[in-house]
Amino acid sequence: MKWKLELMKLLSVFLLLLGSGTLFGQTVKTIKSDVFEVKYDESLEQPLWLRYKVLCPMGSESRSGLDFYTVDTVHTSDVEDYRNNEWDRGHLAPAAAFNCDRETLKKTFSYLNCALQHEGLNRGPWRELEEFERGLSKVFDDVWVEIEVVFDENSIELPTGATVPSKFIKKIMFNNEEFIFEFPNTNVAGEDWGHFKRID
Repeated sequence: MKWKLELMKLLSVFLLLLGSGTLFGQTVKTIKSDVFEVKYDESLEQPLWLRYKVLCPMGSESRSGLDFYTVDTVHTSDVEDYRNNEWDRGHLAPAAAFNCDRETLKKTFSYLNCALQHEGLNRGPWRELEEFERGLSKVFDDVWVEIEVVFDENSIELPTGATVPSKFIKKIMFNNEEFIFEFPNTNVAGEDWGHFKRID
């Protein structure tokens, strides 16, 4: 009978460790903020998945003076990973979708919401697709977006520690419709974002 009690204790500890993401080298944490929900991999120092709802498509709050900040409870990338290279600090939940007020806008500048994104993608078709999302939300009440950040054998680890994603998959959901886009994390500047829409 005593061995059963000990076994139950061990099982409880096992389940607790499994749930916390610290067993078998797991380093993924799920965090829900006021503006997004994210699964973040501390070993890659990058998000794996993020979901948000477009809140303020017509907001006008300035982002002047705002910069990305780290979070005490999660080991994220930081400014050194983005210094002197082609990788932008790419918002996943875009600042322009949350510029209702200064406080809401600031919440998008967490490194939890930041991925190593090629500047040609971030400043090109990715940004233009974000504008499309905001346009949709002016017509439809609920525009939800999910982003999968993909890593594979081609993903490189920077000398500073963070790993560069190989691609991004964005799903836009509205009015019982669903659009899925797949972007390589490369220089796609000048390309039309519509070219990256999946045709299933």
